Amino acid sequence: MRALGGMLAVFAPVLMLAGCGGDKAPAPAPSASATTAPAPQGPAVRVIALGDSLFAGYGLRPEQAYPVRLEAALRARGINAQVVNAGVSGDTTQDGRARLDFTLAQGTPPDLVVISLGGNDMLRGLPLPQTKDNLDAILAELEKRKIRTVVMGMLAAPNMGPDYAREFNAIFPAVAARHHAVLEPFFLKAIFNQPALQLPDHIHPTDKGVEAMVSATVDKVAGALPKG
Repeated sequence: MRALGGMLAVFAPVLMLAGCGGDKAPAPAPSASATTAPAPQGPAVRVIALGDSLFAGYGLRPEQAYPVRLEAALRARGINAQVVNAGVSGDTTQDGRARLDFTLAQGTPPDLVVISLGGNDMLRGLPLPQTKDNLDAILAELEKRKIRTVVMGMLAAPNMGPDYAREFNAIFPAVAARHHAVLEPFFLKAIFNQPALQLPDHIHPTDKGVEAMVSATVDKVAGALPKG
């Protein structure tokens, strides 16, 4: 856990800087592979990746972002998937909650929403009840609409203190269980303490790091998709 603390200790300035890099796009765009990959057999499924810089593809070309690579991995399995990249660098759970309705209104209703939010809440020291309330509201709305959900969890930096870490880390499994969502406990696990898979900030994934993250999570995402 000391190594995790060292990694996440520099997370704050990196993500805050990434979040100030430009205006937010008016609407999420379909991933690049949606037009370049051959359409596999099977029913079409639409996935929205709602998140922060880990979805937006900080430091990478658009086609290297996690949602694009996730789409390619799903399609390689014969799943006729379109993954929409709705990641915005610097977003908190409140930001994600605020744009949820707008994001869902773009195009046909999704079959699945994958969420990566909460890391910036921790880094900015936002009140934990607020973080939990925002995530709970997002998942409650998706559950109400009968949209399946995968939650990509995050862990608190140990230098935030054991009490904070215990409360923060418990948010993701608690809200996922309450709303019958699938949980990936730690989204960065595949690149943790792997410098070759990280950008120079030692936080965000390189192109190969994204591949590792997709490989580690595609089974869970594929398993969460509606059957038939």
